[in-house]
Amino acid sequence: MQSQTNSHLHSANEVFDLEIDALRKAKQQIFTTFEKAIELILSSKGKIVVTGVGKSGIIAHKISATFASTGTPSVFLNASEALHGDLGMVSKGDIVIMLSKSGTTIELVKMLPTLSKVGAKTIGIFSNIETRLAQNLDLLLDATVEREACPLNLAPMSSTTVSLVIGDALAAALIKARNFKETDFAVFHPAGQLGRNLLLTAADVMHSKENLPIVSAQHSLKEVVIVMTKYNLGAVCVCSTDKDTTKLEGIITDGDVRRFLAHSDTLTAKAEEIMTKNPISLNPQMRLSEVLSIMENKQRQIYVAPVVDEENNCLGIIRMHDILSY
Repeated sequence: MQSQTNSHLHSANEVFDLEIDALRKAKQQIFTTFEKAIELILSSKGKIVVTGVGKSGIIAHKISATFASTGTPSVFLNASEALHGDLGMVSKGDIVIMLSKSGTTIELVKMLPTLSKVGAKTIGIFSNIETRLAQNLDLLLDATVEREACPLNLAPMSSTTVSLVIGDALAAALIKARNFKETDFAVFHPAGQLGRNLLLTAADVMHSKENLPIVSAQHSLKEVVIVMTKYNLGAVCVCSTDKDTTKLEGIITDGDVRRFLAHSDTLTAKAEEIMTKNPISLNPQMRLSEVLSIMENKQRQIYVAPVVDEENNCLGIIRMHDILSY
């Protein structure tokens, strides 16, 4: 059984080694044309159309999605459907990036006359650059691999990995060239957690005003538990209140209560005896990505945190659950 397990691991290691080696070589192969590809895309007034068939088509779809989500307008074109009307999505000024292992994919060959007629430029990411199709494109990115990681050297493995990474490299270079920012990324991801974390602030998700559990330092533990139970947020903020100010002095979480009762059975202890003084607090203008970074810090992971202004007035409270479920 152990030898069989070692055999499986050996197979896995071979795949890693072959694909890593293929990527190293591809890094050198694209050296002469990569800059030209970026310049061609940046000079274009149109979109990027990424196309391919089979496994190459799947990789093409992912590359197009990466472009579109990082500031470079892009669509995926199924090469088979392109020949039955979908070529209509290609316009003058577009850049068509073709993916092919063989460099002879017939669907791509048949697309060329139409692409030339509408005035689109073409870039190939091919594993075979010595073909007539390759020679008729405007630019080539050499994705040649010596062998596939497939034990039979048949199923596309190394070649698809190389094509995918070349696509990622193009997208990354364009992000920098276009000065694409986190806030821009968020605009294109409004429904995803990534987008929400970049677009929303602590003030957007915090519990505040009448939904904010507050006790004073002199409240008893029993009173703290009553307030904590009423608001059900897993914590209470300990504050000193004076006219229009509510200064944060500390925080008591349900964990603090449990830990205190593990060593004492009194409910008459004061909040100031149990609270965490000068707790980690959040600024209302912090983006949720910053809030998560603070709350998930490995050295001080916290589930709930108060939100305060510059004068330490308590404005609200945020739970990890609020960020993840907003």
